[in-house]
Parts: sequence; structure tokens; C-alpha cells
Amino acid sequence: MPATVSSVLPDRAVGRGRVTITGSDFSVGDTAEVMLRDTPARIAFASSRRLVITIPDEMEGGRVPVLLGDRTIGQVTIGSVWATGLHQVDNPVFDRSGNLFVTYSGSRGQESPISIFRVTPEGTREPFASGIVNATSMAIGPDAKLYVSSRFEGAVYRVAPDGTPEQVATDLGVACGIAFDPDGWMLVGDRSGTIFRVCDGRATAFATLPASVAAFHLAMSPEGDLHVTAPTLGTYDPIYKIDRRGTVTTIASSLGRPQGLAFGPDRALYVIDALAGSSGLHRLEADGSFTPVVAGATLVGVAFGPSGELVVASNETAYRFE
Repeated sequence: MPATVSSVLPDRAVGRGRVTITGSDFSVGDTAEVMLRDTPARIAFASSRRLVITIPDEMEGGRVPVLLGDRTIGQVTIGSVWATGLHQVDNPVFDRSGNLFVTYSGSRGQESPISIFRVTPEGTREPFASGIVNATSMAIGPDAKLYVSSRFEGAVYRVAPDGTPEQVATDLGVACGIAFDPDGWMLVGDRSGTIFRVCDGRATAFATLPASVAAFHLAMSPEGDLHVTAPTLGTYDPIYKIDRRGTVTTIASSLGRPQGLAFGPDRALYVIDALAGSSGLHRLEADGSFTPVVAGATLVGVAFGPSGELVVASNETAYRFE
């Protein structure tokens, strides 16, 4: 009896991401014949009802048919490599013109020759800013300028259009995620447990969370609520929502190591999970469950462009989906 295929998910992936084929009557013989166009897929798991394949690193970007034996059973869109040679530890960020900003953060205390690169819509990577030690998280402010945190200095810089950085806030602990609320206040996450609210360079404690072993990642919802991930060494970590009064609630707790997060054009929350085996980009559904959107190992960040383009980033590479 030939195998029956019910789904191939997620339908977007980058190198080393795991895609699951579900159905019935799979056999060992079938697993040897899973192909991505003309490239054999590596089988990470196989049973009579489920096959898990790993996307090869060498796959080029674009739509790729998935074949089981001589049958096309679906397709996967592979993200195009848009920038490499990075050290990204949080989300990349788009400006209003569609330029993507990425970091070379470096090890603790390392002053990299270039702190931030700008990647044009055409894919050209160019140096943008220097002199920010351990550039960590970024956000575009209400003034359309780029704001960057330094976890080493516990500071935030505003970067002029010519790439000149100016320190605008300090004494922020291990400064990580940045977001702006609807009133223009800057919110900065100190991974030791505090969310600061900053205005005119003055910082006050806005909310308190459990400390993170890695970073606080921040995203502001269309409704004006701050959303935060704070990875720990636990089996599962929550996603927090903080309202305008600073009240903290937990909205989901089923991801293993949530990191970068952003709200998409559909107003849904998208979260990177870095847990081995389920790593990739996930969309939070209304019932609190997560739907895999992009499969990819070692991803840390996500960004949506002004034209709806999607970028996911590992520590070293940014991938683009149109």
C-alpha cells in the first residue's frame, strides 16, 4: 500500500531546520527516497505515521519540491541567505526604507571593528556604526532613528543616519531588549530582572521579572502591551505580557528556549524557539498554542519588513523570505 501524506510542515525552512511529514503507511524504504528536488533529505526520525527530515545547509533559497519516492508530496520554501559574517544575539531590525540592521556583538568586552551593519533591500551589506561594545538589541524609535543597547556598558545609544552613535541612557544593568511604547517611552530589559522605562535619559524601574541566563527580548504589541522572553535553564520558559501599568502576566509557557520575538503584519506574535529539535519560528495562536512557521536550527531573531518580508537570523546569518 503506498504511503498517504497529510501534511508537510512547516512549509518554510533554513539550513538544518527540521520539517515534519505526517501521514500513514510510511516504511523504511520510503524514508530512503525522500528528496528535496534532486538532493536527498537526511532523516532525523521515522515511523509509520511521521517522517522528520533535516534541510541540508547547501540548499539554495526558493521553493523546493518534496518528493517521496517518485511522488511530489508538497513543497518547502528555503530562506535566501541575505547577510553573513554576523554575531547576532537578538532581533535584526528594519527601517522604514527596507534596510535591515544587523550586529556584530562579539564576546564580552570585545570592541569589534564594526558594531552594526546595514543590509540594503538589494542585499548589499555595508558597515554602519562602530564604537558600541557588545551591541546587543536594536529598535527604531519614534524619531525613525536606530537605538542600540550595549550589554557590556549597560547603556543605550541613538545612532544618527550617518552611523554616529550617541549615548542616551546608562546605568541599565545588563541592557538587552529595547522597545518603544505608544507614548514614546523607551523600555529596556536588564537581564538580571528589571524592565526599565526611559525618558530624556532618566530610567525608572517599570516591571520585575525572573533573571535570564541569556537576555531579555522585547516586543511591543499593536495594543501597547510589552511582550518579553527571558530564557532560563528550565525545561520550558514563559512569555510575559506587561501592560501599561507594569502588571506582569504569563501568556504562554510551552516553548523550551524562547528568544527573539516580533509582531507580524497579521498582528500575531511570532517567537523564536532555540530548543534543539523544535527550533525555529513559531506563531502564537488565540488559544495559546504555537504553530511552526519556519524550521531552522540555532535561530535567535526575527524581523518583519515594511513590505511584509520576513527575516530570521542565527548568530551568524540572516535569511530572507519574501
